[in-house]
Formats: sequence, C-alpha cells, structure tokens
Amino acid sequence: MSSADFPKMKNDLLLRAARGEKTEHAPVWVMRQAGRYLPEFREVRKSHEFFEVCRTPALAAEVTWQPIRRYAGLLDASIIFSDILVVPQAMGMEVLMNPGPSFPDPLNTPADIEKLRKVVDVNKELGYVFDAITLTRKGLEGACPLIGFCGAPWTLFAYMVEGGGSKTLQKAKTWIFQYPEESKALIMRIADVCVDFLVGQVKAGAQLLQVFDSWAGELAPHDFDEFSFPSLQHIASKTRKRLSEADIPLVPITLFAKGANYALIKLSEETEYDVLGLDWCIDPVEARRLVGPNKALQGNMDPNVLYGGRDAIERTVKKMCEAFRVGGGGWIANLGHGITPAVDPEDLRWFLECVHKYSAQ
Repeated sequence: MSSADFPKMKNDLLLRAARGEKTEHAPVWVMRQAGRYLPEFREVRKSHEFFEVCRTPALAAEVTWQPIRRYAGLLDASIIFSDILVVPQAMGMEVLMNPGPSFPDPLNTPADIEKLRKVVDVNKELGYVFDAITLTRKGLEGACPLIGFCGAPWTLFAYMVEGGGSKTLQKAKTWIFQYPEESKALIMRIADVCVDFLVGQVKAGAQLLQVFDSWAGELAPHDFDEFSFPSLQHIASKTRKRLSEADIPLVPITLFAKGANYALIKLSEETEYDVLGLDWCIDPVEARRLVGPNKALQGNMDPNVLYGGRDAIERTVKKMCEAFRVGGGGWIANLGHGITPAVDPEDLRWFLECVHKYSAQ
C-alpha cells in the first residue's frame, strides 16, 4: 500500500529523530510496550493463546493499540504485536509459548537443516503479520508511526538450535565452533528470510524497522564479527536495495544488538542502519563519542529502574536526557531492553512524562 492509502501523520517525531533531525523533545517508546504488564493485554490473553494473537490481525492490532490508547499523547511510536520467532515458524519449525518459547524439535545437528523449508514464501507463511500491520496503521489514524521488526539471524539461529531460551547458549556455541561453515550458511539463509519479511512489512505499512539481536552480547567480539555481523550487514543493505528496486520509499532501520557495545564503531561505519539501539551498559556520552553525530541512537534506561519508584525513575531519566544531549545527533528515548511483566503501568506513564519533561530542556 502507498502512504496515500493511510491517514495523514499527526506525529512524525520518531521518523525525524531517526533521520538525525532535531526534535521538540526526544520521541519515546519502549520495547515490548504491547505486553504482559498491561491488564488489558492480560484480559485478551485469558481467552487467546500467544501465537493465536500474533496470527489474528484483529487481535494483534488491538493489543498494539492498547498502550497508544492508555498513554495518549505520551508515546511517539507503536510497534506491531508479533514475535521474532515467527521467522523460524515460517521456515518450518514448531514453536510453542508456555510461557517462554520452546521448540519441540530443535536443530540438533546440521543434518536437521534438511527439515527446514527449502523456499519460504513470506506472503503465505507470514501474511498475517502484513495484514495486522495494515489494519493497525489505519487504526492508529496517524497518531504515531508504526514499527515493524524481525529477530537478527544469529539470535534466531541460537533459538532454533537451543530449542528455547538459555543462559549459556551451549548448543548454539557448539554449532558455531564445531560446524562453522554450516552455521554461517544457515545464518545467512535466515537473513534472506528476514529481508523478505522486512520488505513485506514496509509494503504493508510499517514506517520504521527494527532488527533485534538479543543475544549479540553472548558472542566474543571476533565471533560476533564472524557469525553475526555479516548477516546484520546483509539485512540492512539488501532491504534497502529491494525497496529501491520496487520504487518504495526507504524507511529508517534500527539495529538493537544487545550487549555488543564493543561493536558500535563497526556497526556505525560498516552497516547501513540509521539508528543504533543501546542497552544500559554503556554511557550515552561514550556511545556518541564512538559513533559520531551522524548516526541516531536509541535507548537506554535499565528497565529495572521502573521498579525503583518515581524518584529513581525521574532521577535516571534526567541523567539519561542530559547524557544523550552531549555531542548532538538524533536520539530516540527507550529502555535498554524490553519492559518486564511486573511493572506498574503508572510507573511507565511517569517514565514517559519524565522523558517529555527533561528531553525538551
């Protein structure tokens, strides 16, 4: 769909900041903002299984709208309700959510790669995400931009091999060390599906894309360079190329490589991402010094500060805003990882209000 088919934008702060432009205040949203901390989301989940919500456009749109309605005028972006593991599902793997993700039949050896679909038709396998994006974008009525996303290939590969979450990533690391060439081939195969998926999301109405490399920090720097970085580079460049070839306006792309602060210079200089997301383990002043003023940054309050009370939230947001103002460049306010389920929604409201207050000074 073309932008002319959607309601006119009333708030484009996020898009301007992603392009490095100065904004009235820092646009703010939070990762996992449509999720379990909201009672209205929990109400939906009482009668609908997690992936049922993902696969039902009307339900996915409803839970994406929920935080926008609750925090009217405070959130500058929405992010489509989905999950990074829809890509392994599209490739032919079963994924359950109970409550965390689990793969009943993970990839144990390279021979298991044969179980994956040789060709993935994202329109067939993930068309429900595209339908949800179009429906959500229309329903937002221009209140704020809509973000589409995917998981990064290394992170998805790790889930597919581990069979779920892991504290050590022992199986995934065994693969990359014991079967390096097979691992790299599979990671790039995942990357191509991600490109198709991201392009499809833009066609459906997504106005900014984000790639989540949630387990980037589990790799040593040289292993990140070998097993994650090439696929991240490929996604940004290939997605841009595909959109240009289809005469579709480019949208900003954000990379959130959690824990990979050692790679900020490389990611800034050698990839085509517009925005680099930061976790809370790096000072924004240092991040800006590393990447320079021409790359937008996103982040980076520790999500657990939201449990510390209003004084702690305000104090931390004030420091964060002061730090991000040093050195110039675009900045999108966010947490340094996803909001966690036990957060009081009113404490998140206070976080958003504090960002508006202190980032405008």
